[in-house]
Amino acid sequence: MDGEPERKYEAQRIDLHTHSLLSDGEVVPSELVRRAERMAHVAVGLTDHVDSSNLEWVAERIVEVAEDLNESRDIRVVSGVELTHVNPSRIPDLAKEARRIGIEMVVVHGETPIEPVIEGTNLAALKCNDVSFLAHPGLITFKQAELAEKTQTYFELTSRRGHSLANGRIARFAVKTGAKLLVNTDAHSPGELLTLEEAKMVAEGAGLEESEVEEAVGINPRLLLEEL
Repeated sequence: MDGEPERKYEAQRIDLHTHSLLSDGEVVPSELVRRAERMAHVAVGLTDHVDSSNLEWVAERIVEVAEDLNESRDIRVVSGVELTHVNPSRIPDLAKEARRIGIEMVVVHGETPIEPVIEGTNLAALKCNDVSFLAHPGLITFKQAELAEKTQTYFELTSRRGHSLANGRIARFAVKTGAKLLVNTDAHSPGELLTLEEAKMVAEGAGLEESEVEEAVGINPRLLLEEL
């Protein structure tokens, strides 16, 4: 906005998309967070997979463990869920229910080129005010990228094998429309977490210029954290 001082952020590793044993990850949340902390992460999002069958059970436990860890750790732990393969028409209701339970950040599993995600999922997520970002939305359209800029919904660039195939498309549309990008891992094991420099390489590999890399890795994750 004109007249506002430009906010600058020192680039620090923030990964807002990870999975624990509460869905299909390999370790309990506490171990995942500790390992991220040892890799110099300043914030990590716990975003286990949910649909209508397990939303309440998973969300309540993520909220509880995030509160517990935030009391004793220097790293910020963000409570989240990833709405996965749900009917697009159900996204608003499930996202609202997650927020009611206390979840800070609702992620939607986007229309990736390697999984049969229901067509219309990306658009439904972009229209939902309770959704923070679209995970690996590889089949995004240019018009949807324009909508993301208007709704201030973030797009994810991912290091996850397969999902990352469309990073270049996502980055190109985001740069043209002004949609905000984040670099996350979608880690299902501690070995899939990335250092700050590795995260920058993901952004560079998607075709971003140096200033755009700084936005995706340093500035935008901080902005999203401020919004939660």
